[in-house]
Amino acid sequence: MWEDLFTGAWHSIVYGVVGIALMAAGFMLVDMLTPGKLRELIWIQRNANASLLLAANQLGIAVIVFTAIITSYADFGYGLASTVLFGLLGIVLMGLAFLVLDMLTPGKLGEIICDDQPHPAARVSAASHFGVALIVAACIA
Repeated sequence: MWEDLFTGAWHSIVYGVVGIALMAAGFMLVDMLTPGKLRELIWIQRNANASLLLAANQLGIAVIVFTAIITSYADFGYGLASTVLFGLLGIVLMGLAFLVLDMLTPGKLGEIICDDQPHPAARVSAASHFGVALIVAACIA
């Protein structure tokens, strides 16, 4: 009984660290896609567009991590591998979705996201990030 408790706690720590690392990678992706420093845009300039895109990115990665863990709970190694694989795949696909949306729309999406005024394109881009995450999560078996 105690062994199961400690094993579960250990798994939580490992999955938590992996999830945080994937979310940090998602942060770096959004930072690369937008001009300037994302930390400044959100925490200093209080940019609503950038914060919405990052929030959708972070929630999307969390959905992928959650799904990977819940679908492979019985095998820790398999669950950890699928969490890393699908998490990275989701991040790459979110970046690709951003680039495709940028090509299909007028202006530069990164610059629009950095604009001080709220812009509908930020909501569309955020929905695109979260939608990609839901697609990846649905593919986890």
